[in-house]
Amino acid sequence: MAFALAASLSALAGNAHADTTGADVCELDEGELTVSDLPSGSSVIKCDAVGRIVTYDNTGVTVPEPGTAVSVDSLSTDGTNHGFTLEVAADGTVSYDLTSASVDLSTSGSDAADVLAHPARTADDLSQESDGTDADAADSSTEAEVADVDAASAPGACSDGTYGTKDQKEYGTYNWYIGDGGLPGGLSKSDALWAFYEALDNITESHNNCGYTDQVDAHQANFLDYTSYEADINTSSQCTSRDGLSTWDAGNLRNDAVATTCSWTWPTPGIKNDLREADTRFNTHDNDFTNKPTSSCTDKYDIRSVGTHEAGHIFGLKDITGAHENLTMYTTASRCSTKARTLGKGDVLGLRSIY
Repeated sequence: MAFALAASLSALAGNAHADTTGADVCELDEGELTVSDLPSGSSVIKCDAVGRIVTYDNTGVTVPEPGTAVSVDSLSTDGTNHGFTLEVAADGTVSYDLTSASVDLSTSGSDAADVLAHPARTADDLSQESDGTDADAADSSTEAEVADVDAASAPGACSDGTYGTKDQKEYGTYNWYIGDGGLPGGLSKSDALWAFYEALDNITESHNNCGYTDQVDAHQANFLDYTSYEADINTSSQCTSRDGLSTWDAGNLRNDAVATTCSWTWPTPGIKNDLREADTRFNTHDNDFTNKPTSSCTDKYDIRSVGTHEAGHIFGLKDITGAHENLTMYTTASRCSTKARTLGKGDVLGLRSIY
């Protein structure tokens, strides 16, 4: 019996994959893991995987404690879709959503109070960051803003009913903060507040030009305060451990990312997961942003268009790939364009399917 157990442990030690079937422990190599290293069905408890980074499709998430799911969505510059969800059941079992389809169809859950026993507060969270850090230059143009015009290469926004949804819903009110440091477009904190507010309202109020009335029962997004805390997203567009505050800020991400959103939810089998926290970061290290694209704009991203897309992720929408570039949730951001501020048919239908 002792010899068999020793042999079993030795075999596990030589295996970087978390094949825990029938095993009391497993061992993982050091460094970042892939979804193959920690496959569905493995245990974060047996593998001591909580706090480790798991990567997939050029993004990554930090494995949360049991009873938590985390998803990453990264808006790209090149048309590729980057994102996935890692869910840890209450017993520590891992599962993934790597597809474009929703897992749970029922939306009849309820909001529960968020209790985070061990918030991950870093030194950066507890220190004041300079407003000039990774900041864009302020807008100075007096030209008129460009019009909201559909791209001719794809179906019109009001005729394209394509959408995808996540296993995620905000059953209550999304309470959010603005972090310190530089902000996109060189905006002041007060101007950033209104730009982000409008982006979130575009989702919660189904803002569209297609004649659809607001039938989306999404509760309001409520700004709480400015904070020294930062979005729990690192320079590789990976979700770090959460700190309990839903923070919007700007900084350094992967060079092919325009913005990244990380969301943490409570798994609720059979119904959409209950949102706990969602952080959004604009990549001002590699990109320029404006709150007013004009005809002379050449290479800047519209803050409210990008913000509306990211707010869609927070409220449960997935990226859409293919010939759907007139929808807000299209996977690529368009420079010098305001069209993503206004929802298309598929964006509205997707929200209606959740709320």
